[in-house]
Amino acid sequence: IVYQKELGTDFNAKTQAPIAASSQWLTAAVVLTFVEEGKISLDDPVGKYIPEFNKYMKSYLTVRQCLMHLTGFERDKGLSTKVTFGRKYPTLEDQVNALASKEITANAGEQYFYGSYGPAIIARVIEIVGKKPFERLAQERIFRPCRMRATNFGFDGGCPNPGFGAQSTANDYLNFLIMLLNGGTFEGKKVLGEESIKEMQRMQLGSEPVIYKPEAIAGFDVSYGNYIQEKDASGNAQVLSSPSLSGTWPYIDLCRKYAAILFVAEAKHEVKKDMAIQFKEKVDEAIGNCR
Repeated sequence: IVYQKELGTDFNAKTQAPIAASSQWLTAAVVLTFVEEGKISLDDPVGKYIPEFNKYMKSYLTVRQCLMHLTGFERDKGLSTKVTFGRKYPTLEDQVNALASKEITANAGEQYFYGSYGPAIIARVIEIVGKKPFERLAQERIFRPCRMRATNFGFDGGCPNPGFGAQSTANDYLNFLIMLLNGGTFEGKKVLGEESIKEMQRMQLGSEPVIYKPEAIAGFDVSYGNYIQEKDASGNAQVLSSPSLSGTWPYIDLCRKYAAILFVAEAKHEVKKDMAIQFKEKVDEAIGNCR
């Protein structure tokens, strides 16, 4: 760590707080460990694992489409509904089985609608394949290897929310970014494979129309759980980020070879990205030009 600043006495780099949509980068990493092991394919239909989707004629929805918010489901655009998503269900199984019966507004793969449903469905798939609760899989495969001791998807009164429900600390999430920046390795231990790291650096959304994308990620290309914030002259990813609508903003600068996070105390209000962009500009000034 080359720079750290904490504001206030009760909130510091070790303080746990909700990270809302920044949860999705963590969820995508857990899912990709299953892809690496050959236990699932990105092009597997969800109905292969969750029979409820076949029952309601949604067997064509794929793992990749869930990661890409291309499920065909729409959802309320407000931050509060995403953060509280799933709290009336005791388990992901109950939540996702109920979701299977919902009406869709477009066929899977046809429209991008940023929301909670895709991450929940894919998390349930890996619960079935991994034969363990999603929270435990996240702990075993990502959090413990990266020494993210204060990070979890749990809260009282409901099932995990893989899209918007994680809690973490600035220090913990920075460990995750360090792992990604180091090609999937943290403190000498391989956590993610090289191909998974490359997949999260590629633009994954094609010409599909965007029905809803928050202002915070407007203009960014979509990847798995994260976004390509800046590209080089050849169109390759230069800056990756996973902005939360609450203000927390983790990112990696692949050219300048550093990772940083702007960590916000409470997920209460949607904010614009101006502060995060200005924050990065100041960091870049200190580190120097991209070579």
